[in-house]
Amino acid sequence: MDWVTALPPSGDKGYNSCLVIVDRYSKTPILLPCHKADTAMDTALLLWSRVISHTGLLKNIISDRDPKFTYALWKNLHRLFGTKLSFSTAYHPQTDGLAERMIQTLEDMIRRFCAYGLEFKDSDGFTHDWCTLIPALELAYKTSVHSSTGQTPAMLEKGWNPRLPADTLRKDLIEIHPTASSFKIMLYKVKHHERQSMDDAFDYAKQKWDKSHKVPDFKVGDLVLVSTLNFNNIKGPKKLKDSYVGPFVIVALHGTNAVQVELSGELENKHPTFPVSLIKPYQPADKELFPLRNPTPLAVPTEEQNEDRKIKKVIKERRVRGENQREYLVRYRNPVHEDEWLADSEIPYSDKLLRRFQHERRQQA
Repeated sequence: MDWVTALPPSGDKGYNSCLVIVDRYSKTPILLPCHKADTAMDTALLLWSRVISHTGLLKNIISDRDPKFTYALWKNLHRLFGTKLSFSTAYHPQTDGLAERMIQTLEDMIRRFCAYGLEFKDSDGFTHDWCTLIPALELAYKTSVHSSTGQTPAMLEKGWNPRLPADTLRKDLIEIHPTASSFKIMLYKVKHHERQSMDDAFDYAKQKWDKSHKVPDFKVGDLVLVSTLNFNNIKGPKKLKDSYVGPFVIVALHGTNAVQVELSGELENKHPTFPVSLIKPYQPADKELFPLRNPTPLAVPTEEQNEDRKIKKVIKERRVRGENQREYLVRYRNPVHEDEWLADSEIPYSDKLLRRFQHERRQQA
């Protein structure tokens, strides 16, 4: 699953994102309008009401390292219900190559479908925008033959293909209610738009994949350099920073799209798995060809830290049962991070924050 963000606000709730979920076996998509600022609890409730209530508990979820999933709430829910949560590799979501290609294609389809302010107004004056029209795109994908299975996702999931509006809409009716007539016109227009969005997205994905995808030729023990493309805290001018750092030793291969390296220095505690698109073979300097060359060691970059995980204020306190200490419920500056109970020793600049907390409590008393 993944999020498509930066969509035009839609619906009475102003949805600006879409949660994309794909069943790994049948390739059935589920497209759920949501908000970019949704919390981990919002996402959990959305999955419960729109997915789990229809399909049952999920066996395995593959997603990126979004804070909505790395938050402790999700870790405990997965442990409680026995669901395995698999994170994609650092800066590259291709944990499952086929699933990721499908996610990327769906994202492209959604963006094409939502582009240019797609909307229709019926005879009653109600405006249908992408939030209310996206089920048509979902249905179109479910009833289209998938190249890897030779079947439609609906057939693999249910054993039959559903009836489609285009197959049953009668064209011989002369007099029908104006609202029904405008709804029929909307369905025809949406059908054309959804098919065009799907065809364009499939063509673009095929061209892009065929042009850029190459089978890597790495093995355990090889020395490689890691791209600094996603390291943002390297000192010095951005234009002068090294494009790659290393060398690092490959310690494991994860399929054909990712390798695990043995990181050192400041990167020792970072996620060690990288996609092959962000690494390249290390070529040592030839001392015979360049006897006077004295290469300087490559600097090891520091991955961007969670600078936005700064505490805004303390909002509650409680006494830990059986222990002579207190915990404090803190709120972070970035709303993506949930409120969290921390001990006094775990709160940076705790004296200042706690004094402010006690002062506010006295004012409210």
